[in-house]
Amino acid sequence: MSEHSGESKSAVESAIDKTTGKLQVHESSSSSSSSSDSDDEKSSVAVAPSPSSCPPIKSKIYHLFGREQPVHKVLGGGKTADVLLWRNKKIPASSLGVATVIWILFELLEFHLLAVVCHILIFALAILFLWSNATTFINKVPPHIPEVQIPEKAVLEFVSALILEINRSLAVLREIASGNELKKFLAVIAGLWVVSVLGSWINFLTLFYTMFVLLHTVPVLYEKYEDRVDAFAERAAAELKKHYAVVDARVLSRIPRGPLKGKKLE
Repeated sequence: MSEHSGESKSAVESAIDKTTGKLQVHESSSSSSSSSDSDDEKSSVAVAPSPSSCPPIKSKIYHLFGREQPVHKVLGGGKTADVLLWRNKKIPASSLGVATVIWILFELLEFHLLAVVCHILIFALAILFLWSNATTFINKVPPHIPEVQIPEKAVLEFVSALILEINRSLAVLREIASGNELKKFLAVIAGLWVVSVLGSWINFLTLFYTMFVLLHTVPVLYEKYEDRVDAFAERAAAELKKHYAVVDARVLSRIPRGPLKGKKLE
């Protein structure tokens, strides 16, 4: 009896040990799975990009005349752009001052160009001649008169650039006259009409002076108030497109056009 009871106790103890082992294995597996799930959640949270880290989608900004470069680069990016944008204020200020004096002399005071040039030369030559002769009597060094020459290279570069622009203008006029570009034709006709109206109101010198002043003031003002001007130009361009679409549908589409460039004559 004692041996049977001992065997039964050992069997019970072995069964208990097995069940406890199974429970420990189950708990360890569940804990590992829960820990792996938590790690996966942490990793997913860590990997998920925050809205602030995402780069913002930039919408295309409208610029006047469709430019994609700064105003300084559009104007050439050299000394000319520096002058027009008043990087060095002395040069454009002196240029405007000289142009204003010339306009006042010839427009308001009604001087003639040939008379003014001759009077300036007479005054300068008389002063230099008297000064050079007076130094011999007072034992002083005569004035140093610098040698002034027009550089040939600069003149050739200016002439070549002028010829290039004239040839481009002639090519554009030829293309418009061939009847292929309706928009350019209307733009050129409107521009020439505006210039003719201005020419009937003011003379060439006043027109040239006005253009010179605008050339030295409009770019720097546009660079300063670029955002406001571009926003206004965008709204104006949208309105012009609407009106042009109406005119095109009612009038321009009915106008017969010339033959296309690629079309061969039979």
